[in-house]
Amino acid sequence: MVPSPSSPPLPTSRVRKDQPSLVKGKTLWKVDEGTLASGAEGFSAEKVFMKNSSFMAYTYDDLIMLPGHISFGTECIDITTQLTKNIRLSVPFVSSPMDTVTEDIMAINMALQGGIGIIHSNMSIAEQANQVHKVKKFENGFITDPICLSPKNTIEDVIKIKRELGYSGIPITHNGEMGGRLLGIISNRDTSFENDTSIRLEQIMTPREKLTVATEGVSLVEANELLKKSKKGKLPVVNTDDELVALIARTDLQKNIDFPLASKDANKQLLVGASIGTRPEDKERATALVEAGADVIVVDSSQGDSVYQLEMVQYLKERFPNVDVIGGNVVVPSQALHLIQAGV
Repeated sequence: MVPSPSSPPLPTSRVRKDQPSLVKGKTLWKVDEGTLASGAEGFSAEKVFMKNSSFMAYTYDDLIMLPGHISFGTECIDITTQLTKNIRLSVPFVSSPMDTVTEDIMAINMALQGGIGIIHSNMSIAEQANQVHKVKKFENGFITDPICLSPKNTIEDVIKIKRELGYSGIPITHNGEMGGRLLGIISNRDTSFENDTSIRLEQIMTPREKLTVATEGVSLVEANELLKKSKKGKLPVVNTDDELVALIARTDLQKNIDFPLASKDANKQLLVGASIGTRPEDKERATALVEAGADVIVVDSSQGDSVYQLEMVQYLKERFPNVDVIGGNVVVPSQALHLIQAGV
């Protein structure tokens, strides 16, 4: 576990290396072989499960974890986990791709806490892709595809965007598109006291000359500092022709402080996975999910070692080489081996 950046430094006396505990300068006493053989200290997982000569089956209630000596502090513990070759999680939590278990809200909260959510496929392709999109847009670093409006749009257009997407800080470009010349920005402050929703944005927007902007090539750290100093809600990023190339939101800065372990991609967006089946139409579903931003595709089946799943895994790896794929379910080593051979 990575300590929170805001946590106070631990006293030097608490920080321990991987070394044996000592009492009066001597290592701790060990119990005798007879006591160990009796099971008083418990048995290793290898002995219970692998060297179980009687082939006895166990349920959860049959097992109990016995405490042992602790020679380290919690600050020495690292529970980061490699989910796939390219995805590393701060905490080893992954929500199930089972029907109705994980949707966008669950996936967002899993990622904020350092895990990842796998959005189920018991819905239409468009709806599942939209849920993936919601997770990816929940927290952004550089927003490279923000919603833009033109000076000729009206307050009614802003209200519609806020109703559908939940925000109203929108850049205004000359053509109403990303990459257009930046003319201003519209926010709640500009629209709150206007009753006429047909008013054009050019009449009430904050004009370009009053905006704090960053230039293309600025680092995320530098951009965040500009946003802090300006005390604005949004920071547009423009190129040398004053064309909008990105946007940064103040709300994302607060999220970074509140959730330091959040699982994010290289663009500082939350990680999210999505499940598909092995039917031919699931290829279309996979395409929509990748376009929506899914970081990993889970081929979900009760029997992972089937010709259908092996064919789907091979298709996904060839069609989307930059997207990680998880296959399953598997029970025995040969099933896992076949999926690895297929490319997972």
